[in-house]
This record gives sequence, structure tokens and C-alpha cells, in this order.
Amino acid sequence: MIRTEHPTTDTLDLAAIRARHTLLLLDLLWNGDLARVDIARELGLSRSAISSIVTELISVGLVQEVGTRGSGGVGRRATLLNLNTRAAALLAIDLGASHARVDVLDLHCQSLSSLTVPHDIVSGPQATYTLLGTLSAQAMRAAGIQSAQVALVGIGVPGPVDHDTGRVVQPPNMPGWDGENIREALQNRLNLEVLVDNDANLGALAEARFGAHRGTQDLIYVKAATGIGAGVLLGGRLHRGARGGAGEIGHISINEQGPVGRSGNPGSLESYAAAQVLVTLARARRAAGAPSQLPEPVTLEGLLAHANTDPLARAVWEEAGHHLGVAISTTLNLFNPQAVVIGGRLSQAGEVLLGAVRASAHARTMRINVDRARIDLGTLGVDAGVRGAGAMMLDSLFTPRGLPHLYGIARMAQNTRSVGEASASRAPPAGPSPPRPAERATHPPTRPVSHGGTP
Repeated sequence: MIRTEHPTTDTLDLAAIRARHTLLLLDLLWNGDLARVDIARELGLSRSAISSIVTELISVGLVQEVGTRGSGGVGRRATLLNLNTRAAALLAIDLGASHARVDVLDLHCQSLSSLTVPHDIVSGPQATYTLLGTLSAQAMRAAGIQSAQVALVGIGVPGPVDHDTGRVVQPPNMPGWDGENIREALQNRLNLEVLVDNDANLGALAEARFGAHRGTQDLIYVKAATGIGAGVLLGGRLHRGARGGAGEIGHISINEQGPVGRSGNPGSLESYAAAQVLVTLARARRAAGAPSQLPEPVTLEGLLAHANTDPLARAVWEEAGHHLGVAISTTLNLFNPQAVVIGGRLSQAGEVLLGAVRASAHARTMRINVDRARIDLGTLGVDAGVRGAGAMMLDSLFTPRGLPHLYGIARMAQNTRSVGEASASRAPPAGPSPPRPAERATHPPTRPVSHGGTP
């Protein structure tokens, strides 16, 4: 009989501790270049422990040495360490009601290539998957990335998502998609691991990591566009609820006797302030004789472009802001966040909308919940979706469970680069004076972006 030895609790604990220290080290380097002595001081670990982890990270290609820093006195110059942001690639997809965007990102969520095309979500799942497969292949080619170098795919969609399964559930703004398992379908299409979430949730992650309120632990992001949804960040963690349906602010009734919106709820926020509702309202008022210089027919683009200059457009945005403020006051009283950030297409109306939101929300919120809360427009614009998808992927990779996968992708990318460099360095077989071997291409380090918590 062969005796099988099982790892002891101590062994498991030591492995978990090392993984935690590795993640803390990567978190520090994600924010900027540091020397080993800096890391040892920040983490309270010995130089030998830090050197052991760094050696491992360098061997897989996640960390690289990038020069030295003077000690400020007599002694050795400290070697600086840098997170190799090209050690793995991330494929970020922003799927909206009327567009599809695919970006290839590095580990700082900086875009290496980006493609955006008009796309009607009503065309259905199969047409959408075909389009996303084509865009993904084109984006990877444009970035010079092979699929083996992609660690994860992250996609945001404009509807409720069961986070555990990747299945959309009764999405009011995605007719024909109810019950569709987006995660499974895209994994089969791309042959890569896929993460799926609601677009407003990803907006919250993006603003908290990359926006003006970076590092904020309690933040609500309201995406106002064709539909209206919210991402809720509490204590630095995304609050998805039991299945992933938290934050459906657009379907809260702000007037139980009001008109019926797409969700079927009377007087819902979307029935007052969603994009098409505002266009219909503006056209009706124009036809009724309201003074306006807006070109005919009235469009959302026209309302946005003339938000501050046309009396009809201004009145429409002030009314929309009032309704948004009513709903936002509810979130302020429920969650007492540090910040509410308004993003999405409608946020392009700017200060007219924001001023009305603030006035309405402040008038309806308890002082303890509003005194220290900021209500601002988002700062990431059209990039919020893909950068939020990037943040979601980082949150999955930079964990004890995700770290081995990241190591494997980094090794693969390192081997791919090595093969490419070796091929580029071979001299041609003929010619009297063969050129010098090609030098290894170098990439300047990406400017650090601060963020809250471990990535």
C-alpha cells in the first residue's frame, strides 16, 4: 500500500501567507516603481523574504528591474522594481444599447488598441457574439497580442446579470436576451475565460479606481443613458446583492401614479428621465409651441449640444435632473456614501443637469447623509465601461485564486517575447556585412495610477 502524504495545515498557511505578501507587493508596484528596501519597509518584512518573492516574480515576467536610485549618501544604489504591465493582456468589452466597443488593455488598464462600432442590442445574442468575436480578433491584431497572452475577458452589459452564472435576467433594455448566458457563450466563442457584469457596476469600479474619486470606499455610480442603473460600492467592495440585481435605480417608482416605464413599474425613474423619454418630451413641448432654436427633428444629440443655450433643452435637462435627484436622495439616505457620480450619455448635459440633481437631492436627504457627500459628474467619459471591465478583471486576477493563472499567462507572454526576440536577432544568411542583432524592445513604464485597495 502506497501512503499518500497530505499537506499539513502549517504548509497551507505558509502558502496562503506567501500569496498574500505577493499580492501586497504587486499592489505597491502597481502604484509605482520601488526598491526592495522600500517594499520591505512598507510591508514590514525582511529583505530576504522580499528578495525571495521578487525573484519569483521576475522569473515569471511580472516584475522587472528598471535602473537604480541613488542612496543619498555613501553605499550601494538601490535597484528599482517595476510591474511589467505587458506581462498579460486584458480584453475589455463595453456592450451598450446602441454600440459595441472592444479594447485590449495592459495591467494598468491602459488601452493598447480600441475599436467601437454602432450596434443595436435588439439584433439579438447571436449577431452580437459574431460581432464581438470579429472585433476581439481585430483588436488583438492591432495590439500585436495573441490570444494566449490574454488573461481574461471582461464585459459590461446594459441589464441585470446573475453574477454567479453570467446569465442576464429580464433585461428591460435588452429585448430577446432574457436568460441568455453571456459568459458561457463568449467563452465558447473566444476560447478565453470571461467575466460578465452590469455596466453600472463596472462604472462604479472604474470611478473608484481611476476617476476623480479614486480610492473612495463608499461610492454610488449612476449611469444615465438609454436606461438608468446604479453601481453601489460599500466599504471598498461592489455590492451586487444576492444574485447581482442590486442598484436597479431606474426601476424605482418615484411617483406611484406616474407613467409606466420599460420595466412595467408605474412612475419609475426611467419613465421620467431615460434618453428616449426626454427626446419625446422635448418634441411634444416643441410641437405645443415652446420657444426653441433646436434643429428639427429634436434629437438627443441636439439636446446635449444646446443644454446651456436653448431654453427648451435647458428646461428638459433641469426636469430630468430633478427626477434623478429624487432617486439619488433615496440612495443617499439608504447608504450614506461619500460620493455619488453621474455618468453615461446623459451626463454630457453637464452643469445644467448636475445643478438640478444637487438641488433636488439635497432638499430630500437627511443632513447626516448629505453633509459630507459629493454629487459630481463622472470624469472618465466613454472610457468608463472598458476601464471598469479592466478593474473587474484585476480584482479577479490579483487574488490568491487568480495569481497562479496570472503567473501562467505571464510565463506564456515572456516565452512569446523571447521567441520573437530570438527570431529578430538572427542575421540573414547572405550578404557581406550582416546587420547587428536587433536589440530587445523596451517600453517606458506606464505612469502610475493610484487606487484604493489591493487590485
